[in-house]
Amino acid sequence: MPNPRIKNEDQYEALRDKGYSKEKSARIANSPNAGKRGGEAKLYEEWTKDDLYDQAKNVGISGRSKMNKKELIKALRNN
Repeated sequence: MPNPRIKNEDQYEALRDKGYSKEKSARIANSPNAGKRGGEAKLYEEWTKDDLYDQAKNVGISGRSKMNKKELIKALRNN
């Protein structure tokens, strides 16, 4: 039975099959550009620490206030 809260069910299932968490799979599958390829976003290494912190806050990473830039990047990539 499809989950009405998941916009792109096929993408969600493919991500889950790859081992992504339910949270991350849902976040990706529900993004406005789900299924589109872009490449316009800057690499995390080019972001400021404040921008990384804000992104970590948006996705709910705990302990972010004590993280340095390298740790924030690692947490965002592994969330």
